[in-house]
Amino acid sequence: MASSATTEAATAATIAYDGGLTCSIGVSSLDKAIPWYTDTLGMRLLYRRDDLAWCELESDVARVNVGLSQVENAGGPGGATLTFGVVDIDAAKAALDAAGVRQDGPILDIPEMVRLLTFFDPDGNTLMFYQDLSNPPA
Repeated sequence: MASSATTEAATAATIAYDGGLTCSIGVSSLDKAIPWYTDTLGMRLLYRRDDLAWCELESDVARVNVGLSQVENAGGPGGATLTFGVVDIDAAKAALDAAGVRQDGPILDIPEMVRLLTFFDPDGNTLMFYQDLSNPPA
């Protein structure tokens, strides 16, 4: 009889990931959300399908895209929080401040590990920036 670890390894081996990732976020209006994600976060619109109430944006993270789905009840608690790594979280916070983006308090510092900043899109979806302190650039 196969062990649990062997069964898990066999199952994992059958999934061949291609290295891409698209994260889906529900928004109340594509017309309002697209400019926010492009202007505020610097993403680039790849395409928009009004017949599907969907668009996809390219982030600066290789092969990580953000899909926006127009839904009736967008935002609020629950779901995954997209957390983007940044080089300088103070500069990222200043950019959010300049754009009037609502934030969940100040930058959280976890010494020698990470700095975190939680903020919200116009529909109340939670997003985060992190700055890795465990492996500072040379």
